[in-house]
Order: sequence, then C-alpha cells, then structure tokens
Amino acid sequence: MIAVTICGRIETSRSADRREVRPVFAADKTILKENTDLETLLFFLIFVFLIAVLSNQICYVKSDNGSASGRSFAGTLLDKGTSGEFMIYSHLEKLGEPNRLLPHLHLPKSDGTTSEIDLVMIARTGIYVFESKNFSGCIFGDEDSRYWTQTMKRGPKHEFYNPIWQNESCISSLKRQLALEADAFKSYVVFSDRCTLKKMYVQSGHVKVMNRHLIVREIIKDMAELPDIFTPLEINQIYSELVPYTRTAAGIGQARIETMRLE
Repeated sequence: MIAVTICGRIETSRSADRREVRPVFAADKTILKENTDLETLLFFLIFVFLIAVLSNQICYVKSDNGSASGRSFAGTLLDKGTSGEFMIYSHLEKLGEPNRLLPHLHLPKSDGTTSEIDLVMIARTGIYVFESKNFSGCIFGDEDSRYWTQTMKRGPKHEFYNPIWQNESCISSLKRQLALEADAFKSYVVFSDRCTLKKMYVQSGHVKVMNRHLIVREIIKDMAELPDIFTPLEINQIYSELVPYTRTAAGIGQARIETMRLE
C-alpha cells in the first residue's frame, strides 16, 4: 500500500514536472522562431540594399557623369541632391550623340560669386538647362510665385525658392558666357518620381516642370517640334567653352558659391 502511494506520488510529480516544462519549451521555441524570422528579414534587407548599391555603381561606372563632374560614386550616392542630378544625367545619356552633357557647372558672375547649374545638355535644337529637385511629398507652385510649397503626409510644410526663377538665373549666366539669345535656351525643372506635382501652373513655352521619368519623352517631343539651331560642330564648340567650368567647384571658396537667398 505504501509502495503504491509512493509510486503514485512519484508519477504525480513527474506529471507536474511535465506540465511545467512544456510551456517553457513552447515559449523558447516561439522566441527562437521570432529571432530566426528577424535574422532572415535583416539578411534580406541587407541583400536588397547591396544589390541596389551594386546596380547603381554599375550604372555610374558605365555613365560619363563621374569623369565629367569629378565626383566619386560614394560622394554621389550619399548626397541627395547630387544623386538626383546623376539620375537625370543617366536618363539623358540615352539620347546619344550629337548631344553633349555638362553636370555641375559653376559660372563666374560679375559680382565675384558663382552661378551653380545642375546640368546642361547641348543639342541641335538648343541648350537645355536642368534644375534638379530630389524631393518627396506633394509640391504646390506656379510660375509667378516667389515660393513653392512641399507638403508631407506627416510633418510640417516646407517653402522653397521658385525653381523656375532659380533656373532663369542660371540661364542668364549662360547667355552672358556664350553671348547667345534667350530663344536658344530651354528651362527644365525636374522633380523626383517620389513627388506628386499639384496645382502646377506654368505657361511659358520654354519652361517645363515634370517628374524625372518623363524627361526623355519630353525632350524627344521638343526636339521633334523645334528647328535645329546648332550644327554638331557648334555643339562641340559650346561644349569646349563650358567644360572648364565643370570642375571649378573644389577650387572655389564656399563663400563665393552663390546660394539662392530666400528674401
């Protein structure tokens, strides 16, 4: 009788132990699975990031942007503004010859400052001057307003100087430098594809505002509708005159580089 009782107690104790062990084991298994899932997700994100970086680097190596601007791949990738300019450059390269591209021009002004121009394309139909805005969110603006507005889903509104006016200042510097008439220049303001352009009122025929993915289509359309004003020889001559100004930024003091004042 005693033996049976002892055995019964031992069995009860074992059952109790098993009841205590099972929940702990299940919890450990769940935590292990969660950790494994997290590690898998982290590995996947790192893998996608590396693929994106490698893809961009291959495009950068194939592009002439690096040699033309004197900027490294890392410097271009890590700078939001410069990376937006590079993406425009890579789109325009698809148009081929006789077009010539010049990124990051710094033209001297009469007051001792420098006019900074994001990108210029010299083509048969004229000189296309690009102002790059690598922004996100919704953009509100028109040709006549001094300030445009950027709004985000979360966060305050941000005002920035009218990029059409900003690009007009760049075109004025090019006109003085090249001694050409105003009708030789076309103004393109190019926003990131992450932007939504809203209430965008632009009436001037020589000005266009668009998202980046539309740029090649719009340029081809313009070239088909506009008359040729430059020969391939003249394109190369203009290019040769401007190319010395693509690498002057490093040698110019920061105080002498013009910034658009919001006044």
